[in-house]
Amino acid sequence: MNETLSEARAWDLSSLYSGFDDPRFDEDLQEAKKRAHAFRHDFRGRIAGDSLSADVLSASLHAYEDLQKFTLKPYLYAQLLFLGDSTPAAHKALLTKIREAWTEIIEKILFYELELLRIDEEFLAEFFKDPEVGKFSHYLQRLRKTAPYILSEEVEKVLKRKDLTGKEAFVQLFEELTASFRFHYQMPNAEEATEVTGEELLGLLHHPDRNVRETALTTFLTKYAENSVVLSACFNNLLLDHFKEVDLRGYPHIMTPTHLANETEPEIVDKMMEVTEANYGLAREYFALKKELLGLAEMKNTDIYAPLEQSSKKYPFDEAEQMVLDAFRGFSSEMANIAEAFFRERRIDAFPKAGKGGGAFCMGMVPGLAPYVLLNYTGNLRDVATLAHELGHGVHFSLAQAQNLFHYDAPLPFAETASVFGEMLLTRYLLDREKDTRVKIELLCGKLEDIIATTFRQNVLTRFELAVHKLRREGLLAPEDYCDIWWQENAKLFGDAVAMIEPYRWGWAYISHFIHSRFYCYSYVLGELLVLSLYQKYQEEGELFVPKYLDLLAQGGSQPPRKMLEPFGIDLADPDFWQKGYDFVGSLLQELRELVKSSQ
Repeated sequence: MNETLSEARAWDLSSLYSGFDDPRFDEDLQEAKKRAHAFRHDFRGRIAGDSLSADVLSASLHAYEDLQKFTLKPYLYAQLLFLGDSTPAAHKALLTKIREAWTEIIEKILFYELELLRIDEEFLAEFFKDPEVGKFSHYLQRLRKTAPYILSEEVEKVLKRKDLTGKEAFVQLFEELTASFRFHYQMPNAEEATEVTGEELLGLLHHPDRNVRETALTTFLTKYAENSVVLSACFNNLLLDHFKEVDLRGYPHIMTPTHLANETEPEIVDKMMEVTEANYGLAREYFALKKELLGLAEMKNTDIYAPLEQSSKKYPFDEAEQMVLDAFRGFSSEMANIAEAFFRERRIDAFPKAGKGGGAFCMGMVPGLAPYVLLNYTGNLRDVATLAHELGHGVHFSLAQAQNLFHYDAPLPFAETASVFGEMLLTRYLLDREKDTRVKIELLCGKLEDIIATTFRQNVLTRFELAVHKLRREGLLAPEDYCDIWWQENAKLFGDAVAMIEPYRWGWAYISHFIHSRFYCYSYVLGELLVLSLYQKYQEEGELFVPKYLDLLAQGGSQPPRKMLEPFGIDLADPDFWQKGYDFVGSLLQELRELVKSSQ
C-alpha cells in the first residue's frame, strides 16, 4: 500500500489529543481521579438511605455520567491510537497507563450502582416522576435486573483489581501478539515474497486465482497455528475466568450476563438459533450454485468468496466512498450527510498497515465525541460493503448523540441493525443501476455471501463458543481440542457441499469476538434477520418508513427492544419471525437462479 495514500486516508485524532505525549492526557487522568474522589465523598452512603430525595438522586446520576464521559475520552483515545498502530512502545504504554487508571477510578465509584440497587422499589417509582431522574429510567430499570448477581462492594473491588492482571491482560496479550504478526508471502504480480499484513492475505480470498486464495489462507492460518501455545492460553484463561465468575455470581447460564446486558430473552435467542440451523440447507444450495458458476468439480471453503470473472474488479477508495454515499442518499439525505462527515473530518482509518488492528469497526465513543471507523480496505466489493456496514454504525452513533451515556449504545437486537441496513441499501443501489446481467449475478452472490456470513456463519461461531465454554469447565483444552470443535461445528453448515482445507482447523484462533465479548456473535444473526424484516417494511411503505427508521436509531438504547419495534409491527417473540427472514433469503436465491438461467 502506498504510504502517502495510506497516510492521507488515516484518521485524525487531534480533536481528542495532539499525540501520545500530549500533556493534557496526564492532566485529564489526574482530574478524573480527583472527580472520582469527590463523587465518592459527595454521594457514598446517601443513595440507599431513607433520606434520599429526587434532587440528590438526579444530581448523582448526572455527576456519575459526567465523570465516566470525562474518563472515557483518554481511554478511547488510547485504544484508537493502539489499534491504529500497536508498534510504538509509547502506544502500548499509554493504553496500559489508562487501563490502570480506569481500574483505580472504577474502584472508587463501585459503591454507586450497588447503592442504586438497594433503593426501595416504591421510592424509585416515585422518583421516576421527576423529569431529571426520568431521563435515566431505562438505565435504572435495566440495572436492577442484575441485582441478584451483584456482590458486596469489597468483593467487586477485588474482582475489578484482579481483572487488570487477569482477563484484561490476556485480552491485551492477544491484541499485541496478533497485531505483531507478519506474513512472508509473494503477492500476485510481485517479483518476490515480502512481509504483508493478515488483512492483505484475507483480502486475497476474493482473488480470481484458486491457488492464490488457498495459499493465502494457508499462510495466514499457519501463523496462528505456530502461535497456538499462547493463543490457546488466552482462550483457556478467558473461558476459565468467565465460568468462575458465572459460578461466583450465581448466574443460571453462561450466556445470562450477555442476555442481561443486551436485554435479550434466552428463549428468543434459542429459537432464532434453532431456526437458523434448520435453514443451513439454503447456504448449501447457494454453495452448489456457486460451484456451478465457478465451473469447479469440488467447492472448497477458500472458493466461497471467489469472483465469478477471471479479472477481479478493484474499487479505488474514492469510488467506494461515492458509491456508499449515493446509496445512503437515495434513502435519506440526512443519513448521507452524517456519513459524509466521516470522510470530511478524517474519522476513517482506511488501509491495512503493519501494527494495525485487524478487521473493521466503528468506535462509538461517548455522547459529545464523534465516532471513528477503522477499516482494512483492499479494494474488493466486500470491502465496499464493509465501508457501508461501518458507516451504518457511524450513522447510528451519530443520531443517538442526544441520549445520555447510559442510553447511548443500542441494545443487542439493534447493535447491527444500522450497519446491515447500510449494506442492504448499497446492494440494492448497485443492482438497480447495473445493466450487465453478469455483474448483477456477482452482486447478488456478494449479498448472499454476506447474509450467509452474518447469519449461518455467526451461528456456527456461537455454537463453537458455547461448546468450548462447556468443555473448558471440565478441564484445560489443548489447541487441538479447539481445532476439533471448530471443525465439527463448521461441518454442520458445510455438509457435503463444501470441503474445508486442513489449515482451516485453526480458523477459531483469529476471531477477536471470542476474546473481547462473550457470545457477541449471535447479535449478527439477530441484526441481519431484523434488517431483512425492516427492509421489507421499507419496500412496502416507501418514504413513510424513513423517519420511523431514523427515529429508531436516534433512540439508542433508551427503551426495551420490544417497545422500540412497536411502530414497525415487529415482535421478536413471534415464532414465525425468524423463518420469514430466511424466506426472504430464499427469494434472493431464487432471483439469482433466474438471472443465471437467463444468462445461459
